[in-house]
This record gives sequence, C-alpha cells and structure tokens, in this order.
Amino acid sequence: MNRPNLPLAGRLRTCRAPALLLLAAALALSACSKPASRELQAGSYRATLELPGSKTVPFGLDVAQEETGKVLYVTNGEERIRLDEVAVTPGRLQARFPGYETTLSANVRGGELTGNVTLVHTDGKALQLPFTARLGETWRFYPEALPDNADFAGRWDVTFTDGAGRRTAGVAMVDQSFDDVTGTVQMPTGDQRFLAGEAHDEELRLSRFDGGAVVLYEAKLDARGELAGETWSDRGGSQHFVATRNPDAAIDAAALASRLRNPAAPFTFAFKDLDGRTVSNSDPRFQDKVLLVTLAGSWCPNSHDEARLLVQLDRKYRSRGLEIVSLMFEQHAEFDRAVAAVQRFRTANGIAYPTLIAGTADRKQAAAALPQLDAVLALPDCDLH
Repeated sequence: MNRPNLPLAGRLRTCRAPALLLLAAALALSACSKPASRELQAGSYRATLELPGSKTVPFGLDVAQEETGKVLYVTNGEERIRLDEVAVTPGRLQARFPGYETTLSANVRGGELTGNVTLVHTDGKALQLPFTARLGETWRFYPEALPDNADFAGRWDVTFTDGAGRRTAGVAMVDQSFDDVTGTVQMPTGDQRFLAGEAHDEELRLSRFDGGAVVLYEAKLDARGELAGETWSDRGGSQHFVATRNPDAAIDAAALASRLRNPAAPFTFAFKDLDGRTVSNSDPRFQDKVLLVTLAGSWCPNSHDEARLLVQLDRKYRSRGLEIVSLMFEQHAEFDRAVAAVQRFRTANGIAYPTLIAGTADRKQAAAALPQLDAVLALPDCDLH
C-alpha cells in the first residue's frame, strides 16, 4: 500500500513520536542502572585457576568480615585455610597465603573477582596463574547435580604414567555422599592431601588448591569398572593414570625410605640457622638428648602438615629430653630469600625448634649435603616432578 502524501510538517511529526519514546526509555534505563560495586562482598565464591594448557582448577573461596577486617578462607572439602594477610581497597584485593610465598591479586567488580595467583617454584621462578571468582556459586565442577551417579567410594590401586613412560604406583582413598566426593591419593613420596570434587554419571573430577600446590584429576569409569584419566599440577604438566578398586590397596613406604650407609655411625649435620649461626649435632644442647632430624621445605604442603605434628611433640616432650631439628631445602639459592621463606613457614605453624638452611630443593644436592644417607628420594614428602 502506498503511504499518503502528507505535508512535510505532518511527516516530521509522525517520525518524532517514536524517537521521543526511544529517548525516554534510554533515559529511564540510564537512571535505573548503577555502576558495579567496587567493594569486596562477604559470602561464598566459586574460584578457579587456569593451569598452562588451559585446564581450569576450581576451589572454594569464602570472604568473611571479622573484627580486624576482611579475611579469606580457601576450602577443599573439609580443609579451610585462613588468609588474614589481606589488603582491600575499592576495586582491589591482595592477599598472601600463610606460610607460603604465594600471593593472590584481583580486581573487584560487583560479585566478580579477576586477577592472578602467583606461586614461587624452583630457583625462585614465579608462576602466575589466571584467577577468577564469582559470588554465590557453591558448585565446584558441575552447576547441576545428577540424581544418579556411579559409586567411586573406597580404595583404589593407581598406576601413573608420565610423558616419558615412567610408572609410579599410588593408592586413592575416596569418600562419596551422593555426588559430593572427597579423598586423597597416597604416593611413594607423599600424598595429595585434601582433594574435593564431584561425581557426574560415570565421570569423576577432583581438585585442590591450598597455596602450596594446584592439582586437578579427571577420570571416567569404563565398562570393566576401572577408572582411567589424567592428572595435572602446577609443577609438572600431566600424567595419565588407571585405577582398579582394591579394598586392601596400600603403599609400601618402607621400601622407599632413606637409610644410613653406616647405621652404627652417628648422624652428623652442620648448617646455618636463620640468624646465620652454624648449628651442628655436636652442640651442647643436643648432648644426651633424643634428637629427631627431619627434611623439610617451606614450599611443600606436606611439610606444613608435618610441622604441626612436630610442634605438638616439641611442646610435649622437649622438657623430657626430645630435641627436633628441621633441615630446610628451599627454592632459593640466596640465603636471605631462603631465610625469609622459612620465617613465614615458622610463623604460620608456630615453630620454636631449630630450622636450618640446608640447601636448595633438589634431590641430588640434598643427597650431596647428607652423604651419610644412601639416597634422598623426596623433599621432604613432595613430588618435584
């Protein structure tokens, strides 16, 4: 149909009315919208880190308002790690993990955090991983749970195979409640601590981030009832694994323990403490005492677990003749940087016994520093890949 030939004024009026309505709507929307808040909001967040290769590792993050200010809690299943070294300014969050050199830095916009987590590795090299977190999301891997999932609970014999074809045996211990799954994996050189995740039909995903390590497991149950999958970490790429259910699965840790070359000879050491003074086994304070010597590293989560146990032993038995010394193998060759890392480790764990700077986190160098041992297989119970 042809439009009527209206006068110019009439045609302008017919065009102006819709334009005025659009302008009014735009002004109304502008008046209603507010800029995203730049204040860090308390509550539960779903946080993620991105490993090299674009593998996403989720973990729980809670923000709490306490008397001293904002604090963070990183959660992996039952584990809750409190971060109280937190600096919050409008639009910005910075935090440090207790006992580690690991830092978190993020921009704050509404209920979203975006930034980086920086971990320190061997030779003091920093690994920066992209970090995101979203307020109000409580799921870890799957936003919606399925009503029926495979049963992964129990003990499993696990065989890991790295890129060079080397195999390592492990034992997985898994607990499950509906789709919620937690557990750990024991290795000859340590364990994977608190893994948390979800079952989703035949799939199983577990992850962990505690300030000391980033770990991800992805697996699927096959028709034979075996688990096959892959695991990634911040320290060593990936490994394939196969797991078979075995209620009696166990690690023979004794077969891999370091031993004295001459059990009849006393174990000797002489290393500097954090003040630069040399401490040795022949010092008067150790005479006629039971001396417990451990190998540790401030960078290693298992060392933090061990330290909490040693602190209890020290408090209970020092007056009865027990002395404890930890030989620290650090990620820094520079003495001052190693001291700073160990001091954070001591403070976080309440350590009062001596911690000596024994060398760098390298098995060969540790074996050279302790020639009375037949080998140093792990430092202390962590896999350096």
